[in-house]
Amino acid sequence: QVQLVESGGGLVQAGGSLRISCTFSGGPFSSYAMGWFRQAPGKEREFVAFIGWSGSRSIYADSVKGRFTVSRDNAKNTVYLQMNSLKPEDTAVYYCAAKDPNLEHYSGRAPYEFAYWGQGTQVTVSL
Repeated sequence: QVQLVESGGGLVQAGGSLRISCTFSGGPFSSYAMGWFRQAPGKEREFVAFIGWSGSRSIYADSVKGRFTVSRDNAKNTVYLQMNSLKPEDTAVYYCAAKDPNLEHYSGRAPYEFAYWGQGTQVTVSL
């Protein structure tokens, strides 16, 4: 059974940086495209970033483009989200997710396209 565990969240001042990680187990990590989503209190879960299985393809939400970078290390079964120039509106619980490998046509942005989810890590950006 695939399991995802996020780590690295915390409190950071506006303008600062943080890198969160997600460790994958229970399957062939290099076969899974991965996504990052976030959910702020009282809001719906929203797409943040997507990375293909090889790492050569990535997609970002407009709100984080140019500030966040998604990457992966298939040797370490880990996907990362480097977050720079953080803003208070980036405050949320961040979730990593593994795309359903049976889904051939996908956008990489919709939660329903992802079969496995981590428990989330809190990122809080203060003024």
